[in-house]
Amino acid sequence: MLFLNLFLSLWIFLTPLQKPELEVHTIDPIIAALGNGSSNDLAKFFDSSISLNINGQQGDYSKTQAELVLRDFFKKNPSQGFSILYQNENQGSISTYIGEYLSSPGNFKVFIKVSQTQSAYKIYSLDFVKN
Repeated sequence: MLFLNLFLSLWIFLTPLQKPELEVHTIDPIIAALGNGSSNDLAKFFDSSISLNINGQQGDYSKTQAELVLRDFFKKNPSQGFSILYQNENQGSISTYIGEYLSSPGNFKVFIKVSQTQSAYKIYSLDFVKN
């Protein structure tokens, strides 16, 4: 009985307290990735497949393929900043954002469509249209 009490006491003492997780409902990491021109950081938020349109060149890509296409785009159009111009957020479903990607070769309007699953944003459509 003493052993059982000792075991339970140690288990309670050593088990970390469970704190409720804070749900993060923000696309700030996506905005940061676009502002930095980082295809690697942006790809972390891609759904398993993504519709990608870069100035009329449209296709459906896997996460890995889309990252490679964007890496080439960011290389040819280095980022000078990104800002959100419009947002239509619907918690727990589909949200749409329109932003402006600034680059020395030219600026682009960016249309981002995300779905929200388990408190995580997943980009399923991304369009870059040159101004």
